[in-house]
Amino acid sequence: MPDAKKSEPAPRPGIVYLVGAGPGDPGLMTVRGLACLRRAEVVIYDYLANPALLNEAPAGVARVYVGKSKGRHCVPQEEINTLLAEHARAGRTVVRLKGGDPFIFGRGGEEAGFLAAAGIPFEVVPGITAGLAAAAYAGIPLTHRDYTTSLAMVTGHLTSERDLDHVDWARLAKGVGTLVIYMGLSNLDEIAARLITHGRPPQTPVALVRWATTPRQQTLTGTLADIAAKVAAADFQPPAVIIIGEVVGLRDTLRWFDNRPLFGRRILVTRAADQAAPMLDALLTHGAEPVPCPTIGIVPPASYAELDAGIAQMGEVDFLILTSANAVEAFFARLAVAGRDARALAGVTLVTVGPKTAAALATFGLRADLMPAGYDAEGVITLLRGKVAGKQVLYPRAALARDLIVTELTAAGATVIAPVAYTSAPPAGATETARTALTAGLDLLTFTASSTVRNFAELLGPEELLRARSLPSAVIGPQTAATARELGFTVAIEPAEATLEAMVAAIVDYFTQA
Repeated sequence: MPDAKKSEPAPRPGIVYLVGAGPGDPGLMTVRGLACLRRAEVVIYDYLANPALLNEAPAGVARVYVGKSKGRHCVPQEEINTLLAEHARAGRTVVRLKGGDPFIFGRGGEEAGFLAAAGIPFEVVPGITAGLAAAAYAGIPLTHRDYTTSLAMVTGHLTSERDLDHVDWARLAKGVGTLVIYMGLSNLDEIAARLITHGRPPQTPVALVRWATTPRQQTLTGTLADIAAKVAAADFQPPAVIIIGEVVGLRDTLRWFDNRPLFGRRILVTRAADQAAPMLDALLTHGAEPVPCPTIGIVPPASYAELDAGIAQMGEVDFLILTSANAVEAFFARLAVAGRDARALAGVTLVTVGPKTAAALATFGLRADLMPAGYDAEGVITLLRGKVAGKQVLYPRAALARDLIVTELTAAGATVIAPVAYTSAPPAGATETARTALTAGLDLLTFTASSTVRNFAELLGPEELLRARSLPSAVIGPQTAATARELGFTVAIEPAEATLEAMVAAIVDYFTQA
């Protein structure tokens, strides 16, 4: 008899990680949570999980939104449970990314219970819950030896009179020092009234914190007696955490997050995506909400023939001028293609336009020999004009770079080889990004090169361009400033030193003095 056909073994079950994404600031995600995300095969995420965290998952991984917000339930909980099980049974590594902590008002216990009953492996990765984070970022210690040593976290999502009646208001009013109430904004007037009725003094301080730990954070303070009226007057909307207790009074002394000089300012950053991180981080440190809008993508030139020919003549070159980190990267990439390395630059005087370019050069084990006092083309010319007569200069440049270095050094007696090493073009999706940013509202535009100004202007329609021109702009370098003014932008910030550090410092001064 022929052998019976062997059946395919059932796939081994995967695993579900119930990961707390924290309160909003992606920097508060745990190391363990990031490790899970980075090996996920499916990410199923919530409304309150910062979308920036999704970038930590591998490219191409399925990302499924199942978020719920007030008045809008995207996917019923039963379907979420089923979705988790289906992916795990297919052998996948699933990350269930939940705002805050999975087991604090996040229904993580229900999901874990469902997985346990289904025999599906799971792991719980705690996150910083919104109540703890909101208090810390509002400058409110939830416990303090001089005020209270007790704390209660409760849900304010009470949908009926019956729900309200089942709460032990007497114990909450008199038996706990600090109350942290989640999802209670729509019931705030009733919550305050019942706490007062059961013995909590009407003058007890209250703080409401929304969008905690993000540059959009807002904090509203009052007392049990007047907080509901203040919410109505300010049209203060959820999501928000309610903090009740004497410790709220410490906010005036201990606030640190929302009193930074750029707090709440939305600042457009037009640098290339792979170069924007230092500026984004610096603005965040000062409290701003940086809005990335790359207007430049670095792409190869139409041909490398000129650059390769210049590299082939390195033995005759006296000066190598590098005016950007992009030029450094492009030059050394082609040097490697030619089968050569830094030893080919022996005897060549290395000139960098500024410290950032010098730092890029240092990654290849080389130190700049010369750097101008002014970090621009004019500075390079001033530095070299008296040194290059009869010398050969290699100047790998951007396709749209000015001819100033070429013409001035040639006039000074140099032989200048200026091959195009790279060019730039607006990245895909730049138009939508720019228009969305303008629609959402901005306080400042930033431009670090003439190409960022030109490209940004070309992304906009007539009405959007008019709106952008009415906003203040910060620029690096006189040429960028000239281009911005030529295109009708309002240059309000132009630091004396053409560096990112100087630009950020000038931005801080501008808004501090406003």
